[in-house]
Amino acid sequence: MEGPELSIRFDADLWLFLAPRHRRERVPVAYDGTSSLGHVVESLGVPLPEVGRLVVGGRPVPPSHRPRDGDVVGVLPAARPQALPIAPPRFLLDVHLGTLARRLRLLGVDTAYHNDRDDDALVRWANAERRLLLTRDRGLLRRRALWLGAYVRGERADEQLADVLDRFAPPLAPWTRCTACNGKLSPVDKADVEALLEPGTRHSYDVFARCAACGRVYWRGAHAHRLEHIVAAAVRPAPRG
Repeated sequence: MEGPELSIRFDADLWLFLAPRHRRERVPVAYDGTSSLGHVVESLGVPLPEVGRLVVGGRPVPPSHRPRDGDVVGVLPAARPQALPIAPPRFLLDVHLGTLARRLRLLGVDTAYHNDRDDDALVRWANAERRLLLTRDRGLLRRRALWLGAYVRGERADEQLADVLDRFAPPLAPWTRCTACNGKLSPVDKADVEALLEPGTRHSYDVFARCAACGRVYWRGAHAHRLEHIVAAAVRPAPRG
């Protein structure tokens, strides 16, 4: 390789973003002498929101840092749990994460979602409400206009939920949010919602909650066992190594 060169060490946790040929201990990279380190890292496939620290010569540097020929660069992943500028965290999920959105709401986590918003609308929404945008779209995470985002690991909803809970450790309050609209649930007397119930439900159940935002009525029906399993898995303490 002729001309200026950097040697970049990506933590193994970030290898999923790299091309297979770059998944090794050191990646030699031609350097134009003017680009920021953040630009170099993203050009190799790693979105900056997934980077916790950049280290050059044993000291942390910002993404705007301009390295020198021969520098050895360490790229470390975001810490877990990750500190956020919003507490408790509030999420916005892209259109492909609808099941994850419902599960986060089931756990009482403030989770905005709509299944027909394009990327531009998602960025505006996240910025306006100061929500952390969760996505599996790496290009969306590289948008400079987006104030805060994160990549969701896992193909299945249970893997994705475990990843989000491990990374951000949001406080959980199961059964307190509407899984349909994210509104708050409140207990309601059966008599107040009886007219909205099917005869079988009216006969079999006595404990109900209602969404203050959309009016949807909830009870522990036939599907409750499956939902209780999701909640139990989420609130169970992680095993210590």
